[in-house]
Amino acid sequence: MNEIDLHATGKIPFFRSEYIGEFVYGGIDGAITTFAVVAGAAGAGADISWVLIFGFANLLADGFSMSVGNYFSSKAEHDNFEKHKAIEYWEIEHKRESEIQEIEDIFKAKGFKGELLDRVVEVITSNNKIWVDTMMKEELEMIKDHRKPVNTALATFIAFVVVGLIPLSSYLLAIWVEMERSLLFPISCLATGFAMMVIGYLKGKVTHANAFKSITETVLLGGLAAFLAYFVGEILGSYLN
Repeated sequence: MNEIDLHATGKIPFFRSEYIGEFVYGGIDGAITTFAVVAGAAGAGADISWVLIFGFANLLADGFSMSVGNYFSSKAEHDNFEKHKAIEYWEIEHKRESEIQEIEDIFKAKGFKGELLDRVVEVITSNNKIWVDTMMKEELEMIKDHRKPVNTALATFIAFVVVGLIPLSSYLLAIWVEMERSLLFPISCLATGFAMMVIGYLKGKVTHANAFKSITETVLLGGLAAFLAYFVGEILGSYLN
């Protein structure tokens, strides 16, 4: 495996590669939380209409909440980066000598010395943009995320809703097609299990983790959430009915 393969995150159709992380984690959350609602309703013996009502309410409310959280988190990181960038520009304007010394110390620690060190410092400090970019990366260890917060939030919301619809698919189908009621939840389980396997595989690609391990973790965690929801729904359903 070459260096390009090691750093590549792969592609997902209809999604730009830089948003794969949002697609994966939004999809996981959408599948697990919506399936937990379906499982809880199935455990309580709820009617199809109630499964859909609570399922869609969860799908839209949680999806929106997750995307809003993503937006504010991304925006806070962006604003924090810009704040420190402005500080660096101020420092090279008003504390030039000490900032030159910082550049020299940074590259001296990397092994540069003598004329080569002097030349590197001279080149970097001759251009304010390069100078600030170097300080942001080397001193503050901050790298700008060029993605717009609204785009990362939108990618998260779309993934949450699209994948989160899968646990509800059998119940939606039952509105138009005559289906045995007892089969709806098992079909939802199979469809959701397959969806989580796919998402788990994609999560492994994003994190460069072992595919089998990533799939197993995703399916087991989703299954555990569904089991707990079904168990609680069954107990409450028998107690309240």
